[in-house]
Formats: sequence, structure tokens, C-alpha cells
Amino acid sequence: MKPKPPVLVLVRHGETAWSRTGQHTGRTDIPLLEEGRRMATELRHALRRWNFAAVWTSPLSRASETCALSGYGESAELRTDLMEWDYGTFEGKTKGEIRATSPNWTIWADGVPCGESARDVGARADRIIAEARSVEGNVLLFSHGHLLRVLAARWLGLPPTEGRLFTLNTASISVLGFDSEGDQQVLQLWNDTTHLRG
Repeated sequence: MKPKPPVLVLVRHGETAWSRTGQHTGRTDIPLLEEGRRMATELRHALRRWNFAAVWTSPLSRASETCALSGYGESAELRTDLMEWDYGTFEGKTKGEIRATSPNWTIWADGVPCGESARDVGARADRIIAEARSVEGNVLLFSHGHLLRVLAARWLGLPPTEGRLFTLNTASISVLGFDSEGDQQVLQLWNDTTHLRG
């Protein structure tokens, strides 16, 4: 019987003040709310379904603290490529605030002034995927909403802009893997929050 191919397990960080209000949180190092810390702790049991050969986290504290509270802080390695989209001059602004001056704006098509484009974020996602594919075993990633959406698109062979098709809640678990034959990269699980109480 063929061994099960490895998977990438993606975890978006727990809730922050800005994720709650819908403000674009790129490189600003916003801490988890108390609710976000609770959510991160509740990941512990759900993540025990897998054994991990590698654990990587964004160095931003909302991701690295989620990693630590879920029980993987001691084994995690920092990866700057897992940092959130650099939102440039739109950092801290909501979509509504941005569209007040640019009514047709979308981050996927337009990127951000003084920040990154979808192609830039896609290049970082590609590097993470290439490194993860070289690991013998499952890889656990703690990161951010937009970055993980782009990473999923790239895993599926889609342009980075197609990350727009995936929504992602805080403290959710998603799994990127392979089909039963082991040669087609597929989405096995997306945006699962069933581990969260209340």
C-alpha cells in the first residue's frame, strides 16, 4: 500500500483588534486579543491529528504567539516569507476607507501604493511551497489571511490573484495535500473552525 503523501497544514493567527475591525494588518505588529489567545489555545487538540516534520511561523507576534499557544513554539522556525502582505500606505485602513477615494479598488488587481502586488506575495508563497515540498513529512505553517490565500492559489497552480476566491477566518485550519494517487496537488480542507468553542 502506498504511503500517504505529506500535507501542508495552514493556521491563520488568532483574533486581533484590527482583524476584528477589518483593518488591513500587514507589517504592524498587532498583538492577539484575549479572545485570540483563547482561540490559539484551542488549536492544540485539533492539530494533534498530524505529526509534523517541520513547523514554520511568520515572525510577526500574532502568528508566532498563536504558534506558541497551540503548543508548537519550541519546535517552530521563523520564516520571513510567511509575513503578511505589505499593505504600504493602506496599512491600518479598512476596505471602506480605501474605496472612499478609490471606488473600484481591489488588493488582488491593484496591489497597494508603496507595498506589495499579488505577484510579489505569490513569489514568497512559491518559495515556501518549494521548501515545504523538500521536507520529508508534514509541514505546519502559522501565518496570515492574505498570505495563506495566495499560498493556496499557488499550491493549486493558480495565479496569485486567485487567492481572492478563498476566505479565511482567524484561528482556522486548512490543509493542502495531494489526491489519492499522490500526484495532483489539491485542497483537502479549508477554513475549518470546528475546533473553536462558542
